[in-house]
Amino acid sequence: MSRSSRPQANRSRSLLFRAGTAIAVLILLGAGIWFWRQHQAAGAEGAFRTAPVERGNIRVSISSTGTLSATSTVIVGSQISGQVTEVLADFNDRVSKDQVLARIDPKTYEAQIEQGNAQVASARASLEQALATQRNAELDYRRKSELVQRQLVARSDVDLARAALDQANAQVASARAQIGQQTASTQATRVNLERTVIRSPVDGVVLTRSIEPGQTVAASLQAPELFTIAEDLAQMKIELAVDEADIGQVQPGQGVAFTVDAFPDRQFRGQVQQVRLAATTSNNVVTYPVVVAVDNSDGTLLPGLTVNAEIEVSRRDDVLKVSNAALRFKPADQAAAGPAAMAGGMRGGAGMLDDLAGFVATLELTPAQRAAFDSDAATARARQEEMRKAMEAAIQNAQRSGATGASGGGMPPGMVVMRGGPAQGAASGQMRQRTLERFQQNFAGFLGTLDESQRQAFEREIAALAGARRVMVHRLENGKAVPVQVRVGVSDGSSTEISGGVKEGDLLVTGERAATR
Repeated sequence: MSRSSRPQANRSRSLLFRAGTAIAVLILLGAGIWFWRQHQAAGAEGAFRTAPVERGNIRVSISSTGTLSATSTVIVGSQISGQVTEVLADFNDRVSKDQVLARIDPKTYEAQIEQGNAQVASARASLEQALATQRNAELDYRRKSELVQRQLVARSDVDLARAALDQANAQVASARAQIGQQTASTQATRVNLERTVIRSPVDGVVLTRSIEPGQTVAASLQAPELFTIAEDLAQMKIELAVDEADIGQVQPGQGVAFTVDAFPDRQFRGQVQQVRLAATTSNNVVTYPVVVAVDNSDGTLLPGLTVNAEIEVSRRDDVLKVSNAALRFKPADQAAAGPAAMAGGMRGGAGMLDDLAGFVATLELTPAQRAAFDSDAATARARQEEMRKAMEAAIQNAQRSGATGASGGGMPPGMVVMRGGPAQGAASGQMRQRTLERFQQNFAGFLGTLDESQRQAFEREIAALAGARRVMVHRLENGKAVPVQVRVGVSDGSSTEISGGVKEGDLLVTGERAATR
């Protein structure tokens, strides 16, 4: 190597060393900044307990217990008394309509029929005798009527003949009535004779049998129960006892999931068929019977099984949800947070416009109608932004003047401050009404382009949005709890559906951690 090339190599190695040193310093500096920021963020987040906004399903159900039974159960009794001679059906037997189930000794009724037949024959003979007497009395009356015209007999003889004829007519009528009476009595005995054969009134399955051959049936004041027949076990029902606090949520057509102890690893399905009004009170607890229809085509379920059921009163799929603790959180300094919370609510109010835009997307709008909605929505957002800025300015003025307490000084005109107590319900109603009116005014141009059905659907959605329940939650942003207003939906007791100024993955504050030294 020449002497001139050595200085160049030394300079190259020096430049490479300096560049490597600079890169290493930059890497170390960047790593330090990243670790410092992570440490700061961890310290800020450590001041709060949080829960993430997740996407999933919410299922709201009501638990209750009841008993399985056949849809239609028929009790077969006896209308007559006597000794049972035959029992032709047993437990669990399938029977068809008019099939003979049992027989009662018919000898008593057969004897009564023979006696009745004899009495009818006797009455007929009495009738023949009365007819003969009637004919004789009639002839005698006619002869004496002719003779009295020639004054050959006395008027009194004619009167006696007339009375004898009337008496004969009465005897004929009596004899005929006797025949009818005896015939009807015999017919009644024949009906009772037919009732000695106990037949099934329906197609079904014998659930219970209460008689044995040789047993005497006594039908005096009420018909004794001989058999219980389930008409159709392929279709069954459950009678649930639902508490009065939950009955308002139960409607016909809702799905029911239930289990029975006989098959603990299997879940069955049914459907609410009827909500009955016959309330029952027991130990000051009011319950209402709810009838659930169950398909038992495979014959697995049995009458009388105890059921643990859950009535699905509401189900929301693929929605944003959060732990209920996030809805209950209130900042420690509630008074100072009041105006800021209201400003946060103003920022979250844009969620109503987003919800409305999502609904409008489901309507079949023309391009002109869509343009009218976009124009009105842009105007509404601008007005909302002006109100938000006015609110923030009022808050800043109040803070500078030391009036950041609950008095709400410096609030913009038209703002309603919720203070709780009896006036809270009225104030909430006023706010809903004002929100509804404001939306109708903001979208007056768009409403003018809709047909009647579209207009009604849009107005229903506005009313639903205005009447929706809204709460203030606190989203963790840069270590601070920022108030955001959201709309809440159904709740399953641990999680609640929310929508509005939050998105999936946001951390909502559920509580504050105790300060550590």
